[in-house]
Amino acid sequence: MSAQNKQRTEDVVDMATSFGFEAVKEGDKQPRVNHVFHQVADRYDVMNDLMSGGMHRLWKDAFVAWLNPPQRPRATPFKLLDVAGGTGDISFRVIERSRKNAHSTVFDINGSMLDVGRDRAKDNGLNAYLDFVEGNAEDLPFEDNSFDAYTIAYGIRNVPRIDKALSEAHRVLKRGGRFMCLEFSNVEMPVLDKVYDAFSFHAIPKIGDFVTGDAESYSYLVESIRKFPNKTRFKAMIEDAGFRQVSYRSMSGGITAMHSGWKL
Repeated sequence: MSAQNKQRTEDVVDMATSFGFEAVKEGDKQPRVNHVFHQVADRYDVMNDLMSGGMHRLWKDAFVAWLNPPQRPRATPFKLLDVAGGTGDISFRVIERSRKNAHSTVFDINGSMLDVGRDRAKDNGLNAYLDFVEGNAEDLPFEDNSFDAYTIAYGIRNVPRIDKALSEAHRVLKRGGRFMCLEFSNVEMPVLDKVYDAFSFHAIPKIGDFVTGDAESYSYLVESIRKFPNKTRFKAMIEDAGFRQVSYRSMSGGITAMHSGWKL
């Protein structure tokens, strides 16, 4: 086995058996992640603003701009599968950018997050353009070649078996379909990396405790970012799943990154 293949295998196993910095048995991560998001669902969007200084909105706007959904009517609507998309942030943006010429299936393993998304869709008058489905990213309940695009924003690092999720993404996309992932990454700028670490490990759990009464969940979320493979290693994992023309773009000094791949 080459050094690169060995590293990718280690990444897959490590993400499946770690809950933040804590080592767990395979199979134990998913229930604990579910508990985290049941705990934070009601205040999830507020915390995103506080943790990122509102920057997550700009990152998501850039992500959807890169996806560039069609803005004109087609014979069949542009079909998006928005995985780990519970609260609807990405789906709403795609529908608006497409001038309502897209339809999104918001897919999430966490019912509490989906409840928030349903309420938001109703409040924004977007129910007709959305479906909400509960399920596991490692075993999608959809037919092969069903979607034009698959997005997952800040969710892939919470999936125990990332390789299975990527394989499923490839399966359900149509030929010519696009996989896109938005995820936190490794900071590349000197000084910023130290400031970011200090804020992440010390301030974010305290903010989480103040806003939601749950510091532990936000400690996990910070730790899970540090456990996630760097951009180059994650790019290789996307390629291993069968995607081509795989690329990524760093934002905000590497705090977050957008990844793209095509099913050709």
